[in-house]
Amino acid sequence: MDALSTIVNVFATSLHVSLLAIAFNPTAWNIVARNEYNNKTITRIFGGNARYGCYFLAIMIFSFGMLRDHLYQRALSDQPRVPMLSAPYDILIPVVLFAIGQLFVVTSTWALGITGTFLGDYFGILMDHRVQGFPFNVLRDPMYVGSTMCFIATALWYERPAGLLVSLYVYIVYLIALRFEGPFTDMIYSKRASAKKAL
Repeated sequence: MDALSTIVNVFATSLHVSLLAIAFNPTAWNIVARNEYNNKTITRIFGGNARYGCYFLAIMIFSFGMLRDHLYQRALSDQPRVPMLSAPYDILIPVVLFAIGQLFVVTSTWALGITGTFLGDYFGILMDHRVQGFPFNVLRDPMYVGSTMCFIATALWYERPAGLLVSLYVYIVYLIALRFEGPFTDMIYSKRASAKKAL
């Protein structure tokens, strides 16, 4: 335990808050999105306009993502600093990791558009076909992989080993979220395909 305490302050409140924020985001958005699919709650709030409802949810998801990132950075500042990479790799590796991670996130958003990125299919705003270009021709879930890479890069940049453990936790949370998101999204598109065949 003494060895662990030199690299991770497990009692830091900021760490606990960061872990909660990381778990909250995909959990909350999955609950909200499924409710929207079944009950159209947000769409009704916006007078029946699904697109406005989706834009509202996009703003919420983006804002809470920014808050999550802030809380993570704050948590890192309360953790022990331990050099992990020698020069020049201590700068080079985190910069490259962050750049590639952001590339995956930004190009995913570009390829999917706002409604494709921010759960528009739960609002009934479906894409005409599956996106197969970059970065989806490289990774199945480039947004989640890219986001995880950014968490790792930040931990390496600030030389906080605790951040690497948090990054592993982030990836596990994303994998769990995908077990719910993937099949449900497939079901939505499968229903549309069945409806088209019935016509």
